[in-house]
Amino acid sequence: MAHAIMLQGTGSDVGKTVLVAGLCRAARKRGLKVRPFKPQNMSNNAAVAAIPGEAGEGEIGRAQWLQALACGVEPTVHMNPVLLKPQSDIGSQIVVQGKVAGAAAARDYQALKGRLMDAVMDSWARVGEGADLVIVEGAGSPAEINLRARDIANMGFATRADVPVVLVGDIDRGGVIAALAGTHLILSEEDRRMVAGYIINKFRGDVSLFDDGIAAIGRFTGWRSFGTVPWLSEAARLPSEDSVVLERLAGGTARPLKVAVPMLPRIANFDDLDPLRAEPLVEVVFVPPGSRLPADAGLVVIPGSKSTIGDLAAFRQNGWDSDLIAHRRRGGRIVGLCGGYQMLGRRVGDPHGLEGGAATAEGLGHLDVETVMEPEKSVRNVHARSIHHDVPLTGYEIHLGRTEGADCLRPVVEIDGRADGATSPDGKVFGTYLHGLFGSDPFRARFLEEFGIVGGGADYRAGVEAALDAIADHLETHLDCDALFAAARSAGLDSPAASNIWQY
Repeated sequence: MAHAIMLQGTGSDVGKTVLVAGLCRAARKRGLKVRPFKPQNMSNNAAVAAIPGEAGEGEIGRAQWLQALACGVEPTVHMNPVLLKPQSDIGSQIVVQGKVAGAAAARDYQALKGRLMDAVMDSWARVGEGADLVIVEGAGSPAEINLRARDIANMGFATRADVPVVLVGDIDRGGVIAALAGTHLILSEEDRRMVAGYIINKFRGDVSLFDDGIAAIGRFTGWRSFGTVPWLSEAARLPSEDSVVLERLAGGTARPLKVAVPMLPRIANFDDLDPLRAEPLVEVVFVPPGSRLPADAGLVVIPGSKSTIGDLAAFRQNGWDSDLIAHRRRGGRIVGLCGGYQMLGRRVGDPHGLEGGAATAEGLGHLDVETVMEPEKSVRNVHARSIHHDVPLTGYEIHLGRTEGADCLRPVVEIDGRADGATSPDGKVFGTYLHGLFGSDPFRARFLEEFGIVGGGADYRAGVEAALDAIADHLETHLDCDALFAAARSAGLDSPAASNIWQY
């Protein structure tokens, strides 16, 4: 088994995902064979990953896909063995080692954790095979001691796997000294012994001004500091994992093309819009509940959803259905992706209650298609081709449902030789199940030309790679990475391949 270190946060959204990705890239640059691991994730931004030893593919959190990219390896389902996909205010779909294992309310899920730990430890043994180092990301915070008894995401995993922990505190939100000192105070002695030190993240300004803060944390906790990380502007170029970031994307700088994206309650895979956000002449605005779709938008994109029928109801409650009609009358364009594609049709039926209860809902009616939810879930990476622009595409499918109707006679893409999607007779509205459509640089360039934008379609993937390199260099500058990676030795794990790499 490889050496390992785990990053846990004093709270959610403290920047663990980006730090793990950056450290993975930094370790790779040092010549280490490094892998990411997250025992339990909660996100509707999913990616498709290989199931080692099987022909099919499964789901993992988008963050672990990004971290695998940082490591320079193909993602597998063992990098994120438990994925929770929220589909209501109190319940989630449970994905175990890439496959849907059922759904449970939050209270019922707590009782399942004991059995899920077996899957976590099985994946843990597999993910480190052939690696020198595994960098683990926690979820939420170890300070949630009310959940400690059945924890599989933070200290429950760390103590079981004997992995040393580095705590991450977010100074940008304030109270970071209290967050770290308070975590130290309420952790049990067993959990406290797992902590090798801490990182201060998202600092703005002169780092030396926090020297007294570092000294205070040392007095309260006795923990060592691995460094203070200034605000990472490059993180904005990376795919987002959690819908919590959407609040920061509700506005932008005015540009020639405004793209409006309704912020659905169960929005999923909204990173489909990241390549458009990276375009210098495109403004992507995520429209929060209670706000209207902007009248000056040239394009409205309805993104994926984990609960199509529920989000359809929310769409109407916000008045976005009327806004969409007005948008189309003004000559605006509409694109639906996955669940958004289903919403654009005439009807969505869920006879098996796959989204929480048998129901049928009237669609938005902009495409002459109907969708029926079916038990078998499509999860796969695909190669495709844009029919209208005749350019290659790569992407993935993660969806329930079969969509048929007259507008399917004008498909959007061809996926592995199979037609997919539908287009309105006037060509102003289309929908497809293909995620990653805008990630194709040639397609994006041709698509933006239809809005009068010439010169788009820059290499988006290269931009992500460059951001990972920049973040890795940033962390090498501001963290004691030698000491941090060396702390992984205390995990008590042996890796013949790593016998000499810890000497710098």
